[in-house]
Amino acid sequence: MSIQKQLKGTGVAIVTPFAKSGLVDYDALTKLINHLIKGKVEYLVVLGTTGETATLTKEEKQQVIDHVVKETKKRVPLVLGIGGNNTQEVIDTIKHTSLSDFSAILSVSPYYNKPSQRGIYEHYKAIAKSTTKPIILYNVPGRTASNITAETTLKLAHNFKNIIAIKEASGNVEQCMAIINNKPKDFMLISGDDNLTLPLLACGAVGVISVLANAFPESFSNMVRAGLKGDFDTARKLHYQTFEITNQLFADGNPGGIKYALNLLNICKSTVRLPLVEPNDEVKKKLKALVKG
Repeated sequence: MSIQKQLKGTGVAIVTPFAKSGLVDYDALTKLINHLIKGKVEYLVVLGTTGETATLTKEEKQQVIDHVVKETKKRVPLVLGIGGNNTQEVIDTIKHTSLSDFSAILSVSPYYNKPSQRGIYEHYKAIAKSTTKPIILYNVPGRTASNITAETTLKLAHNFKNIIAIKEASGNVEQCMAIINNKPKDFMLISGDDNLTLPLLACGAVGVISVLANAFPESFSNMVRAGLKGDFDTARKLHYQTFEITNQLFADGNPGGIKYALNLLNICKSTVRLPLVEPNDEVKKKLKALVKG
């Protein structure tokens, strides 16, 4: 199956469940994986932002990778998050990580350093030249403090064959449209915002890498499939069923919101690692009413 087919539809940025002790809860991770596959999502994304990768040790990251590969049993494609603000470290991590079980790498734009567009371009150029693995750019300026412009995305897409997609979480629909309108034929724009997925599908996006779908994989992936088919009446109904839930999931930080929702669904504990904390009581109250309702 081509990479374009593998990444069409709903990918899920999976959480890393923790026990109350703060240790990784591998039983809950197994439960989550099976919940997602039963919900018929198209692929899983491991060690993304929602997986609290910033607070996992090197050993824990490898253990999470090994567990997901083992429990998934090749039932769905896997994407691995490898990114950072030290270009050489990202390259070294890619070189020293076994990627045979992964269809692609998701690599976040450098954060904190606030590189120029030329710096962002050179960062991804160096990564692309270091591996033959397909690379998904990840633009999330709300976290990185710098935006990958449409011009930079398109330059990377046209210049490097193994840069095959971008997860766009800028919230800028016009920027997304500029990419879609001028991209190479096989380059893919993937929504990084759950509540913008439907309008982006209408514009030509191929799917989403979702947070919400951790909790509601079936309804959300059905929405995406309906949108991809052009059945916007069905897609719109499904979109509004989860619209307010999505707003509350992010109202007091991610992944605190989605972990609380998963706790309500008895899939994993709501524990997050410092400096993150669980959502405030008002958000919890609203989520409980929405999820249980």
